[in-house]
Amino acid sequence: MQRRSTLLLLAALVPLGTHAQELAGSPNGWTGTGELGLAMARGNSRSESLNTRLRFAREDAQWKNSFGLSALRSRAEVSGDFDGDGVEERRYETSANRYDVAGSTAYRFNERNHLSGTARYEHDDFSSFDYQGTVALGYGRRFIDSERTKFSGEIGPGYRRARTTVDGEVQSNLIGRALVEFRHQLTDNTELSNTLLVESGKDNTFAQNDLGVSVAMNERFALKAGLQARHNTEVEDAETRRTDTLTTVNLVYTFR
Repeated sequence: MQRRSTLLLLAALVPLGTHAQELAGSPNGWTGTGELGLAMARGNSRSESLNTRLRFAREDAQWKNSFGLSALRSRAEVSGDFDGDGVEERRYETSANRYDVAGSTAYRFNERNHLSGTARYEHDDFSSFDYQGTVALGYGRRFIDSERTKFSGEIGPGYRRARTTVDGEVQSNLIGRALVEFRHQLTDNTELSNTLLVESGKDNTFAQNDLGVSVAMNERFALKAGLQARHNTEVEDAETRRTDTLTTVNLVYTFR
């Protein structure tokens, strides 16, 4: 089942990447990156992990549009007496299954300031929330916009709708949203990036920080090491941790 899911995902990414490259080649096309990381263990233990991420953006003097999606799926072989007959068995169990999709559009007043509208949806089988969906408006500013360093932020009100895992309660409330993005070109082929997103409301505060270092091998391909930390202040199950971390080493393809 895991192999089938992996093959289907890879099959879906091929035409998407081809189409994105065609768009990027047009005068008004999108540019972006696609990341893929796969790990498989065989022998005394068996496990499979797949993470992927796509990011696209199109920008002109007045408008900036962006779209992104990411997915994480892991399965591992575990041992135990699952049917209570006293005989230990081995079987695969899913240990991570998450995806999210987000989009935004921004109108620039000038080179530094803009207004934005954003939407984000995530589904996570191993969180206190089956799903979380948010929409928000924001005021943004570019604090640093040099050739090597870019630093910007957004802040504004929004609305979140989420469903809890334990009792299926649907929560709807107003939130405050903040986004901080930083990029710095360490060398000609090495870039440091960090993105912090916070969505805070009366039912829950969600925060996600993505730190990454990418090293370009050529104009198209790069290797990227990343550390992602995700935090929910409210959890319903005592065994559920508030913070999840994910460390990745991915191959990155750049669409130009």
